[in-house]
Amino acid sequence: MSTNRSGENPILARHPCFNELAHAMVGRVHLPVAPRCNIQCAFCERRVCANLTMQHPGWAREVLSVDEALARVEGLVAERPGEPFVVGVAGPGEPLANEATLEALAAVHDAFPHLMTCLSSNGLLLEDRLTQLVEAGVVAVTVTMNAADPSVAERVYLWARYRGRTYRGAEAAALIVERQFAGVRAALAAGLAVKVNTVAIPGINLGDDGPGHVVELAARLRDLGAPLMNLMPLIPAGRLGDHRPPTCDELRAARAACEALLPQFRLCEHCRADIVHFPV
Repeated sequence: MSTNRSGENPILARHPCFNELAHAMVGRVHLPVAPRCNIQCAFCERRVCANLTMQHPGWAREVLSVDEALARVEGLVAERPGEPFVVGVAGPGEPLANEATLEALAAVHDAFPHLMTCLSSNGLLLEDRLTQLVEAGVVAVTVTMNAADPSVAERVYLWARYRGRTYRGAEAAALIVERQFAGVRAALAAGLAVKVNTVAIPGINLGDDGPGHVVELAARLRDLGAPLMNLMPLIPAGRLGDHRPPTCDELRAARAACEALLPQFRLCEHCRADIVHFPV
C-alpha cells in the first residue's frame, strides 16, 4: 500500500503530512496558539522557549495571539504569492482545549479560503467540537492514538480532563480510548481527511519480539474506515525519559505489519508547534 493512493478524499492527495508526493511540494505552517492541554502523556514535555533549535512535537519558541497568528499567515502569503501551503494548529498543547485554535483557523479561512487548514489533536474533544471545526473551515485532522486497549493506554496516559472532571489511571485510559475512536468515526463521517499518528513505544504498544499492540490498533482503525496511519518513534521524555526508543529495525517491522492493514505515512519529521517549512 502507498500513501500516494488518495482514496475518495482529495485532501489526502494534497496535504504534505498525508501524501508523500505533496510532502515534497507543499509548504506547512503551524500556528502556536494552543498552550493548554487536557491530557498528560507519559512521554510529553511541552516547552515554550525562545532558544529552541530542534524539531520536537509540543515545542514552540512562543505562543501567538490570534491576531499575531493571522499576521504571520498574511506575511507568508505576501512573501510567496501563489505558492501553496497548509496552515494548521498542533500545540504546543491540545488545540481543541484552546478557544484560540478555532478563532485563528476561522480567521485564516476567512482571509485566505484557498489555503488548506488542519489541526493535530489527541482526540478527546474531537467529536464534541467537530461542528465548530467544520464551520471554521478545517478540512483535515491528525489524531494521535497510541492504544486500542485501555490496559495498554493506561501505561501511556497519566490523566485526562474532560467536561470539568479529572480522570486518572484505568478510568482515564478507558475514557481516552473511547473518545478517540468516537472522534475519528465522527470526523470521517463529516468528510474530513483523517490521519492517525501513533507513538511507537517498545514494551508498551510495541512488543519485545514483534510489532505488538500497534497491529491491533491498525486493525481497529481499518475497520473504522481510517485511511492512513503514521507510526512515529518515541522521543524519550517526561515519565518515559529513561525509556528507549524503537530501533530502526523494530520501527520498520512495525510499519510493515501495520501496512498489511492500513497505508502508512513514512515522512513525518516530528515538527514543532511553530514550524514554517517550504520545500526547496
